[in-house]
Amino acid sequence: MTILVTGATGRVGRHVVDQLVKRGAKVRVLTRDPSKANFPVGVEVAQGDLLDIDALRAAFDRVSALFLLNAVTGDEFTQAIITLNIAREVGVERVVYLSVIHADRFVNVPHFAVKSGAERMLAQMGFSATILRPTYFIDNELMIKDVIRNHGVYPIPIGSKGVAMVDARDIAEVAAIELIRREQAPDKLPLETINLVGPDTLTGSQIAAIWSDVLERPVVYGGDDPSGFEQNMASFMPKWTAYEMRLMAERYVSDGMIPEAGDVERLTKMLGRPLHAYRDFVAEILTAA
Repeated sequence: MTILVTGATGRVGRHVVDQLVKRGAKVRVLTRDPSKANFPVGVEVAQGDLLDIDALRAAFDRVSALFLLNAVTGDEFTQAIITLNIAREVGVERVVYLSVIHADRFVNVPHFAVKSGAERMLAQMGFSATILRPTYFIDNELMIKDVIRNHGVYPIPIGSKGVAMVDARDIAEVAAIELIRREQAPDKLPLETINLVGPDTLTGSQIAAIWSDVLERPVVYGGDDPSGFEQNMASFMPKWTAYEMRLMAERYVSDGMIPEAGDVERLTKMLGRPLHAYRDFVAEILTAA
């Protein structure tokens, strides 16, 4: 049977496809524009999106498991609800869903609340699901590396509680492991939630210090200013998105994104290797630049 991957052209989704193919799984991806889809040989490409009911039903044909990744959009919740309803309609109950850490706590942040709702749907509708709850993606730093390098300021208001940033490669590998485990299980497995975290919980000042060390020149932390962060974001993205980023940053500052006891050890055991560290990622992207 086939594993259907949504969000397959993004940073996490592409790694999920690669990890599944590496493990010998049969993979189909759903994408709006197949001409832009550059996937390994053997990966099936279905055209459509999560609001195209006919295309979605066709994409689920002969599918045994689903990787559900929704982009942060204004209609994210509608996409999630429709996709899970269609999955149930066609008999696909084995799901790995990409949520977010603290989805049930940071309920004032729209995409956290959306993912909390999807989590409840998975539980109440009886899916055999693994819910993956990642922290802030280390890979987001690719968008700000030039700002840091050119201006000597780390601009994200991370705060002093700490965030255990996670690498997209670690997210994807855990997702692939769980998809294959559920797809190959002879019986329905119970719902499970896994926090996806990095090996180090870092404050804004500690992150700036890492950049200073790697660049070998001073980088300062821009401070705990979600309002200013929103204004900067609004200069190049929709204002509703910038406001949502502000709400998320406020929770970084007030609560942090801190692993629970045993999270790092659990992931290290699953992967059979250490998690990707923030310092190593910074050195990697600066070397590649």
